[in-house]
Amino acid sequence: MLIDSHCHLNYPGLIEDQAGAIARARAAGVGGMLAISTRASEWPEVIAIADSAPDIWATVGIHPHEADLHPDTDTATLVAATAHPKVIGIGETGLDYYYDKSDRDRQKASFRAHIAAARATGLPLIVHTRDAEADTLELLREPGDGELRGVIHCFTASQAFADQALALGFYISLSGILTFRNARDLQATAATIPADRLLVETDSPFLAPVPMRGRPCEPAFVAHTARFLAGLRGVSEADLAATTTANFFALFGKAKLPA
Repeated sequence: MLIDSHCHLNYPGLIEDQAGAIARARAAGVGGMLAISTRASEWPEVIAIADSAPDIWATVGIHPHEADLHPDTDTATLVAATAHPKVIGIGETGLDYYYDKSDRDRQKASFRAHIAAARATGLPLIVHTRDAEADTLELLREPGDGELRGVIHCFTASQAFADQALALGFYISLSGILTFRNARDLQATAATIPADRLLVETDSPFLAPVPMRGRPCEPAFVAHTARFLAGLRGVSEADLAATTTANFFALFGKAKLPA
């Protein structure tokens, strides 16, 4: 069984055939999907998707691209939204200095609010970071009340960043980018990540892996990324699936499947 640890089931590209995409994922051996939110207005929709099936869970968060539009989404608001039993994580949140769609100080303020909410609830933090390694690490290292755990999602950063994130106790999640021909540095880093800190994801409907490039990505395609990662690390597909699934449930302890 595989888990797609990061997908956007309510986005264009998936929502038009959401039921079909979910069915195809299950047929491909995907036994769970984490539906990620990126803006406050979609929290009810994402939670409703999670409520519709036992193998789908949800998060609440504000993407750094959306930080300017959500100045009032503070720690208390985030914490309150986690009361729903299917909400198992905080995010996605973080810093994106590549596109700079939101003011950098506003991104930092939003990121700090999410970090505080993760500490307060004990839920994992789902971190987006692009061209912002130093500032991301600085904020994650700031002192606070409560343990901070989480995952660097859709990892594309440097080996040094991976090492430092792992030292902080974070997991590393790999997407279809890993399969791209020009991702040699990422592939080298992926081979070094401890087995007990690995996750796989699609970030669908984006970043379809080889051999599905050019199509809207969907959760079923996590199988292609997992197959590539297993070959890269010299382990069987079954072992890679078992390991990453166990890691998901170890990190997202609130996630439960029916017995």
